[in-house]
Amino acid sequence: MVRANQLLHPQREPAVPRPAATVLLLRDGPEGVEVLMTRRSSTASFAPGAYVFPGGGIDAADAEAHALAARRVTQSGLLLTQAIAAIRESFEELGILLARRANGAPADAGDVAALDRHQPFFAQCRERGLKLAADEVFVLAHWVTDRDLPRRFDVPFLVARMPAGQSPQADEAEQFEPVWVRPAAALERHQQGQFFMIFPTIRTLERLKRFGTVQQVLAACAGEKPLWTSCPRAGLVRGGEARFMEHEMAFGELALVCPDGQLLHHLDWRNDQPVALLRNVMRLTAPNPGVMTGPGTNTYIVGDPGGGFLVIDPGPNEPEHIDRIWRATGGNIRMIACTHSHPDHSPGARPLQARCSHAPPIYGVPSAPTARPASVFNPDRLLAHGERLVLEGPAGTHTLLAIHTPGHAANHVCLVLLEDGLLFSGDHVLNGSTTVVDPPDGDMTAYLDSLDALAAACDAHGIEFILPAHGYVLGFARQAIGQLKAHRLHREAKIAAAMRAKPGGSLEEWVELAYDDVPPRMWPVAQRSLLAHVQRIQALNLA
Repeated sequence: MVRANQLLHPQREPAVPRPAATVLLLRDGPEGVEVLMTRRSSTASFAPGAYVFPGGGIDAADAEAHALAARRVTQSGLLLTQAIAAIRESFEELGILLARRANGAPADAGDVAALDRHQPFFAQCRERGLKLAADEVFVLAHWVTDRDLPRRFDVPFLVARMPAGQSPQADEAEQFEPVWVRPAAALERHQQGQFFMIFPTIRTLERLKRFGTVQQVLAACAGEKPLWTSCPRAGLVRGGEARFMEHEMAFGELALVCPDGQLLHHLDWRNDQPVALLRNVMRLTAPNPGVMTGPGTNTYIVGDPGGGFLVIDPGPNEPEHIDRIWRATGGNIRMIACTHSHPDHSPGARPLQARCSHAPPIYGVPSAPTARPASVFNPDRLLAHGERLVLEGPAGTHTLLAIHTPGHAANHVCLVLLEDGLLFSGDHVLNGSTTVVDPPDGDMTAYLDSLDALAAACDAHGIEFILPAHGYVLGFARQAIGQLKAHRLHREAKIAAAMRAKPGGSLEEWVELAYDDVPPRMWPVAQRSLLAHVQRIQALNLA
């Protein structure tokens, strides 16, 4: 866990989320699923003027009305309370009544007309013998409002089929202009600036648009668990705020730099100056963006002025980048470490060493005979598996543990900053893509075994964040490694299937089958990892 004294910003306590419930009322339209949305009042304290789904806060009376509602056997008490709150809000805001009469017939427009939207809802339902149709309301998603916002809600997004024979009538106080809209159409209108929506609404519609019918949506929600759960994080992109869900690339970096959710961190890629991630960790991205390097190779600078700095992956031999590293450290570099010998990682080590007056030692693992000519590397000191590199100073101790991780390259090594639970993963784990395993220096079995070693390190050392050589910081470190291994094994299964479908086929033929979800322009690169999988499949007789 990151030490509190290494955080960049004073922490503040986010506002406590208030329990609420929102419901997506759905119907089958001529072009697919349609959802009922309304425009919030321009004076509303939350999301003024936005198009939303009906809903609101959960009241104590909602939890006390269980006896008034029909319930599925698998529907928990919490889900029942949330469904009741959504039904009540739908009626109060839009005059939609999800209920059944005593004889089991669904409530219709006459029942709606007989109720007063300004009088206690539950008492009126009891008087008329109405049973709330909570058993027809299912949970789609679970959202918790972003930590940086002053008003926050803990809210399930529920789904229900629109009752037949009823028409929405906005209360003209909180909600206006009810409209039926296809999710894709709402998103398109939002892009055009004609249909303002907030982040959770947008992301929900993006997922909802994949369904063809209301029944498909309800079937997907039958498991009584949300299809996704999210408490987004916000950062700054090109001077404006941008929000991200847990699976999106910038989320982990925002969690590291601003764990309390403050909107302070700039996510724009830059190579003219270092980006502070913690007080003891800076990232300086080399000016070598490309298909294989993403925004560029990340050089990490660990330490502080009092105890000196350790530089991880000085990058290519690019004089301006080397000079920026030297200036960012004030020349007080005690050690240089290279995760591996590829030309975008290690060539800058010698020029950086020469730039320093005291020639800090270069640590790493020498390149193997299988390395390509451009990847030959000989460090000053062998970085042994399990070795610890230590920086000590008045501001604290920073200990980096070496873990040998062959696979992407035969001499690949990762480093763990033990005091803060950070993994510097080099190219073994990337953000936004999977690394290339290129034989003969790359080996797929070794790569998968190294993933297991990193997973074990996460458990042993409490690693929460991964700092890759390309891309933003990754959060949920243990989960990310598990997902990466699962992805590689899934790809391997597709390759084995391709080999069975075309025995004796060429790599070009197999890549078309096994990488059919990858743009063809990337197939030449994918073919290198495919070869590594083929060698493993043949060695283990997996095909």
